[in-house]
Amino acid sequence: MLRTLATVLIVLLLVLGWQLFNGAGGVRDVHELAVSVRVQQRENAQLLARNDALAAEVADLKQGEAALEERARNELGMIKPGEVFYRVVDAGDLPAAAPDKDGR
Repeated sequence: MLRTLATVLIVLLLVLGWQLFNGAGGVRDVHELAVSVRVQQRENAQLLARNDALAAEVADLKQGEAALEERARNELGMIKPGEVFYRVVDAGDLPAAAPDKDGR
């Protein structure tokens, strides 16, 4: 009788130990969730920084014409009336010149 009780208790202990490590809500699941939480926190921090930058840019655009003018000049190539636009090109970016009639 005592031997049967000991066997049942050992089997019960093994089943409970297996469930603790491998069952739903066990040690493995808790570790995987902790890793997921850390990854999500890093992503949230990056998105928060991006949102802050966008909010600052929106505030700039709402407050002043200078930021709007700078964006129009840089992104759209716009110039004011009466201004002259000069483009500076590196010599390496120029196409090779074709020789003229004299072969030069």
